[in-house]
Amino acid sequence: MIKRSDAILKIMESVDKNDVVVSTTGMISRELFHNADRPANFYMLGSMGLASSLGLGLCLQNPMKKVFILEGDGSALMSLGTIPLIGVSSPNNLTHIILDNQCYESTGGQPSISSDVDISELALAGGYHVSERIHSIEELDHALYEYHNVVGPILLLIECSQESSSGIPRVTHTPIEIRDMFREAFNQID
Repeated sequence: MIKRSDAILKIMESVDKNDVVVSTTGMISRELFHNADRPANFYMLGSMGLASSLGLGLCLQNPMKKVFILEGDGSALMSLGTIPLIGVSSPNNLTHIILDNQCYESTGGQPSISSDVDISELALAGGYHVSERIHSIEELDHALYEYHNVVGPILLLIECSQESSSGIPRVTHTPIEIRDMFREAFNQID
């Protein structure tokens, strides 16, 4: 299994300066902020389950911009209806990454049902062009390289270990600051 923090760092190595990243609330946004903060990251503070909806909207708004969605299994399960909506909408510029640690870590580590629901297969059934389950950092590196220029939507489900969340600082930007920085970055990116 992959540490969530290592997965996020590896993902951000493959994100180009013109790409945008939408991250779900909780530990994923906190780690992204702590390790790879930039104006083209949109942190979904307090909005669990909505990162995929926002990411889809951004893809449809500007089909020339590559959009990465980073969310956990709990967030993806909370908004399962978005998966077939993404599939039917078929945005070719979307890479949807689910960091699956089989729990709701940000709220105390309660188990999710991701071990009983194959989100990767749901994505294929829902119309994603590619859906792959990732077990190691090497597989993640290979998938990010292999699918870099592949027409989406693409789903990468990364099996992550459960980690302690102590010591990871909260996002210090206010929601208004996040909105304004992201809007400016989104409008400037070629």
